[in-house]
Amino acid sequence: MGIFTPLQAQIDAITACRPIGRISETARGTLSVTGLPVAALGDRVEVETGAGPLGAEVIGLSPRAARVLPEDDPGGLAIGARVELIGPVRIAPDRSWLGRIVDPLGRPLDGRPLLMGADQRSMAGPPPAPAQRRGFGARISTGVAVFDTLLPLVRGQRIGLFAGSGVGKSSLLARFARGVAADVAVIGLVGERGRELREFTERVLGPQGMARSVVVTATSDQSPLMRRRCALSAMTVAEYFRDQGLHVLLLIDSVTRFAEAHREVALSAGEEASLRGYPPSTSHAIMGLAERAGPGAGSAGDITAVFSVLVAGSDMEEPVADIIRGTLDGHVVLDRKIAERGRYPAIDLLRSVSRSLPGAASETENALIADARRVLGAYDRAEMMIQAGLYMAGSDPAVDRAIRLWPKLDGFLAETAPQGGPPASFDRLRACLVG
Repeated sequence: MGIFTPLQAQIDAITACRPIGRISETARGTLSVTGLPVAALGDRVEVETGAGPLGAEVIGLSPRAARVLPEDDPGGLAIGARVELIGPVRIAPDRSWLGRIVDPLGRPLDGRPLLMGADQRSMAGPPPAPAQRRGFGARISTGVAVFDTLLPLVRGQRIGLFAGSGVGKSSLLARFARGVAADVAVIGLVGERGRELREFTERVLGPQGMARSVVVTATSDQSPLMRRRCALSAMTVAEYFRDQGLHVLLLIDSVTRFAEAHREVALSAGEEASLRGYPPSTSHAIMGLAERAGPGAGSAGDITAVFSVLVAGSDMEEPVADIIRGTLDGHVVLDRKIAERGRYPAIDLLRSVSRSLPGAASETENALIADARRVLGAYDRAEMMIQAGLYMAGSDPAVDRAIRLWPKLDGFLAETAPQGGPPASFDRLRACLVG
């Protein structure tokens, strides 16, 4: 590809004329626009205001008008304001985006110019054909001992990270971004607090993690359209690198805020709320997003994805958690009680599962995993009696062993993976079970 190819692609995308409509009505946060008979659902428009163009998206159509939802505060708009039809929402990722921070429309947020790629991509891309997709790839090193052993991550796997607020979710995602063996990391920060973006990229992610990453972000004060697009845009960027034959690590934080943004847009479009306030299309939106990740087909690479899910009060049955848990290839539960006693990552191993097992480990390794789970399970069942001083040594050999081994295993769950990757981590796990 020549150096001027991206520029030529942008020039080719310029049209000599665009349809123009006018605002005819405003109601319930949406605008009615007449004069756009060629508009389609999902198209982007720009509304002329005194402060510059205001972006909006077509969310409803009728024979008389198109209903659009603004991307920002529509204050100051007047009846008859000019509306220009832009067309489908597309972005054009490029390899030069590595190390950069962009918004959901592919615009730079770090104050530097950004080169657009030659390939304009729709945010609503389809997943690879099911009959042509590969299966799971090889086990990959993560830099975190528990994910190298008891909860293995393999190439092309999609896992969910279920956690309440303030239990170390962002720190664990950053450890993945720095340590998971992948060619590229794409990070979607959906609805994050504005002050946390720079802290995440400079201190938590760091120069090492940022060098191979593209960060797509929409802050909490932005419209539901932009917050919903954030996850879709991050997925589109990941698909671009996947189609280059690369192994992509995709981190979305969080699917819950994506679902909440989708709910706001769907309700504005007139959809009825049903499942605890979520409209019926929420399930399809979440599953459609998740299905686009995973193993590729043909010569394409793979997208290994980690989706974080905010669960209030550790309620794994709330709608978003319930929908995505059945779609992914594993789920990891972070527990507040574990975080409060100072063990990070605060993983509740007995409530977590990786569906890459048993195939991701050898027979010997699977035996070690099963033994560790038995020990932790025995301790968990007897913990109340142990803490109350009611358990008498010798009453149950399994519990006696669990009491002896639990401190080492609990410490292992917080360890950074040693040099040597998963084999070295399994050696550490074996040593914990022998003690």
